[in-house]
Amino acid sequence: MPLQSSETAALTQAGLNLIQQALSIYDRRLTLVIGNRQFQDMFDLPDHLAQSGASFSETIRYLAERGDYGAVGDIDKFVQSRVDQALDFQPHYMERTRANGRVISVEGHPLPQGGWVTVYTDITPIKRQESLLRARSEELSDQVLSYTEELGQTNRALASANTALEETKRQLTLMESRTRLTAEMMPAHIARIDRDLHYTFSNRRLGKVIPGRPTDLLGLHASEALGDEAFARISPYFARAFKGESSVFEFTHETSGRRIRVALTPDKGDDQITGVYILSMDVTEEAQSRAALAQTRKRELAAQLTSGVAHDFSNLLTIIMGLQSRLAQMPIGDDAQELVQATNAAVRRGGTLLERIATISGRRDVHMEPVNVPDMLKGLESLAGPTLPANINLTVEACDLDQRIILDSGAVQDGLLNLIINASHALGEAGGDITLTARPIRETWVEFRVTDTGPGFTKDALEHALDPFFTTKGGEGSGLGLSMVYDQTKVAGGQVKIFNSADTGGAVVSMRLPLRIPAQPISPRLVLLIEDSEAIRTSVREMLISMGHQVIEAHSAEDALSLTGIEGLGLILSDVILEGAQTGPEFLAALAQTGLDVPMLLMTSLPIDDPRRKDAGFPVLPKPFTTGELATFLSQEVPS
Repeated sequence: MPLQSSETAALTQAGLNLIQQALSIYDRRLTLVIGNRQFQDMFDLPDHLAQSGASFSETIRYLAERGDYGAVGDIDKFVQSRVDQALDFQPHYMERTRANGRVISVEGHPLPQGGWVTVYTDITPIKRQESLLRARSEELSDQVLSYTEELGQTNRALASANTALEETKRQLTLMESRTRLTAEMMPAHIARIDRDLHYTFSNRRLGKVIPGRPTDLLGLHASEALGDEAFARISPYFARAFKGESSVFEFTHETSGRRIRVALTPDKGDDQITGVYILSMDVTEEAQSRAALAQTRKRELAAQLTSGVAHDFSNLLTIIMGLQSRLAQMPIGDDAQELVQATNAAVRRGGTLLERIATISGRRDVHMEPVNVPDMLKGLESLAGPTLPANINLTVEACDLDQRIILDSGAVQDGLLNLIINASHALGEAGGDITLTARPIRETWVEFRVTDTGPGFTKDALEHALDPFFTTKGGEGSGLGLSMVYDQTKVAGGQVKIFNSADTGGAVVSMRLPLRIPAQPISPRLVLLIEDSEAIRTSVREMLISMGHQVIEAHSAEDALSLTGIEGLGLILSDVILEGAQTGPEFLAALAQTGLDVPMLLMTSLPIDDPRRKDAGFPVLPKPFTTGELATFLSQEVPS
């Protein structure tokens, strides 16, 4: 059992009292931290000046007024001068004769955290021996004796200086060790290079930022340490740094798929720049979140722009169709009837286009859950295969994806099915092969790649295929297929790239999504489930029990209130809309105000833009959900 602070202080004091020399330690405010018994006895100090908290200036004033320093003249000035010397914190050694005739040596050493430790030694016997030697030795000249005395004093001062140097060395070594340990713990690569681009310091974290790079960099050239790709991206900024320009920039390391942020700071010597300090970190997840947020903002802006227009445009289409119906009933001839039918077809296509615009601009719920990618792709192959012509062969491959990963499987399947259909249209009547592959890229991305053996993207398509309404199908296409895939992928923090295959010349669409491993399930606990629908309550209860939790149930806030005081309650999961006067968010907010320290979560089937959901104030799981989605939601929102 660890000692209490009072016991530790008593033991420390007892140990210091065993030292023959007097010792005192003052902090940076010149307040006595500790002094041993010899310190009080040597200077015959009253108790209040020898106890912790005594003022240094009051102690000096007491000794000066008692005559310990001889005639000092103005005591206030004398005390202030001694305080100023102490605040300067310079190591020193001195010898002085006190008013009582005793000679003491004084050794002072500053402490690294601020403050001062002083050791006082009574050297009166040594001085007496020197005096006897001078009196009894008739053969030694006065000059030799003086030299002997000076040498003795110098040796004592030298011993004190050596002690100070050893302590300084120890403190520097300890400081360096702590600095290196701190640098090693940083989730970033910290380094320095000299003017020849060789590493003079590194915290061995480069491999964590750029996978596959060495960890021991001392002496290596930057190109050898960083690799050709990263060095080519960073070297122009090295040149700027050696001209005195600091910089912060980001680049994508294509080999690993990681987004890396680098900060370069010149190391300025006396008259020139001697090196460059480097701070680099992996900001892939941050970049993914930024991309998702930016895409969400674009969608919200698009929704604002289209919501009013779509309503009015829909009314216009309704009017046009009504007029065309009336026109079709008139005796206008066959040619005019064909025009009426063509107009009606165009109007219906306009209505379909409005629906797709609403889909791409409106917000949608994201259903994240652990997914077995090979199984998901088998289901997609079963779905897409029968829709393809007989002369088109679909091949689906998954490599190194045995572990489940967190995905919105519905959105991923929709996007991949869209890409497969686009590829079949590109192959046309000639037919050919479509290949869908899935593979991890380091520990950063899972890449889904759709390749076909068709003519590939045109130059114009490579520039604009991801733009809304761009199409190469003339009047047959809406131009929203690839843009919808792009939108869904960006909302998930991913990337979409299009290019032509170097081998076949066919089109390639790469869809990369963040590779996220499922978090550990939360520990089993007692869950209060509040849901007014008995059928839903039963379904969710069975999900929770299958995860190892115990469940108590309530159908309203009033019914649940009596259950919140049950011992061992570990989680509350409530629907947003409940029977009775209180909604789920109102009930949980009232519980939180009482100080109930239990994770509180909500579930709902309300649309994502509904104020009752948007302003709930607690994490919300959209309905319907699977057991996997519920488990993922709990892992993300409930502390382990």
